[in-house]
Amino acid sequence: MHADASSNNVVSNTQRVSIPVSSDAIAGTITLPEGEPSGVVIMHPATATPERYYGALAAYIASRGLAAVTYDYRGTGASGSPRAFRNVRMRDWMGIDVPHVAEWTRREFRGLPITAIGHSIGGHALTLGYGVQHLERFALVSSHVGATRKIEPIGERMRVGAILHAAGPALSRALGYMPGKRLGLGEDMPLGALLEWSKWVQQPSYFFDDPTMHAQARAASVDRDVLAIGASDDLWASPQQMDALTNHLLRARVERCTYTPAELGAAKIGHHGLLRRNVGEPVWPELVDWLVRGN
Repeated sequence: MHADASSNNVVSNTQRVSIPVSSDAIAGTITLPEGEPSGVVIMHPATATPERYYGALAAYIASRGLAAVTYDYRGTGASGSPRAFRNVRMRDWMGIDVPHVAEWTRREFRGLPITAIGHSIGGHALTLGYGVQHLERFALVSSHVGATRKIEPIGERMRVGAILHAAGPALSRALGYMPGKRLGLGEDMPLGALLEWSKWVQQPSYFFDDPTMHAQARAASVDRDVLAIGASDDLWASPQQMDALTNHLLRARVERCTYTPAELGAAKIGHHGLLRRNVGEPVWPELVDWLVRGN
């Protein structure tokens, strides 16, 4: 029986913050508990997923006596328009934004243990060792090798392939940004990120087939404790594709868990449900318990 995440009603408060990245800035939020926090959890977001999506989980984390840091990647949400950041690529989110947020958090909460949750591409960044230097441990949520040829069923594979291989790049080049809302892929995002995503999803092993990423070597160097959780009905991050990602963590101590809708009393979990109120809440106590276990 899973614990009820909504049973803890400790009041939290939020503070908007601006995190400098070279000459730019990342917009974020700190969610604080009553009293001094005992630790910090950074939430690195999924592609085209706005910071506000993680607000309920951040509040739950604060109810456990921890601070939570959430944010938008550059060129998404409150961190600037996608047109203004048209040349920002996915590798820039992973290799620049994630480490900057991690280092800023370390300075802001000096002396406190820091952990992280990476959702989808946020988990990709952690898998490749970005932003993990000062982490005690981290969790991956629905992070996978995102090759479209591995998507089941075939109808979803064809839909995603049509968008990411053809329509998305063509429309994004014409507009100067990726119209995620119009295409049904979440929030709008920079052209550079969409074009890199389009390239990677057509490779059998995603960015592991891009020699400029040095992904295999980077993942093999990560030596933290890792919890990788996903959903049995996630059409993108299937259990097999999550394993295909975590299999590259040769030095890490990886725990894997796949939840079914029946376990959570939900009709559907999908790619985002584990972090959504009223769907993933039964998982949150176990997730936070695992994050603080090493403290």
